[in-house]
Amino acid sequence: MSDDTPTVVPTMRYNDAPVALEWLVRVLGFARYLVIEGKHGLIDHAQLRHGPGMIMLASARDDDFGRLVQPPINRDMIGTQSVYLIVADTDAHYAHAVAQGAEIVSPISSPEHGGRFYSCRDPEGHLWGIGSYDPWDESAVAGNG
Repeated sequence: MSDDTPTVVPTMRYNDAPVALEWLVRVLGFARYLVIEGKHGLIDHAQLRHGPGMIMLASARDDDFGRLVQPPINRDMIGTQSVYLIVADTDAHYAHAVAQGAEIVSPISSPEHGGRFYSCRDPEGHLWGIGSYDPWDESAVAGNG
């Protein structure tokens, strides 16, 4: 592993992982990296890339990990975490997401800490924050520590 390899990879479970995977590719711009299909239309394991970042997902099921991690019970519930996706052009990404029918829960804005930002929910209710603020950009965080 090189020093610039991301070492945090969000992992999620979905009731309908094939539909979620297609939505993540079509709406948020992820690319398939690895998809292992299981029996009965399930996804045993998938890895999707967005730039140098990656997420992993699978179909919800009753296994050791599934007893610890499940999709949201309903789309409107309050989550305990979200995924932040860095994009070059937040306004264009927002327009695309809206055109694709994404459920926008925080309209596009310009937060005080910089960049542009909006948030949406995926088809099963996972919360996604999308913005141009790059926490890896040292000039953006200089003097804030």
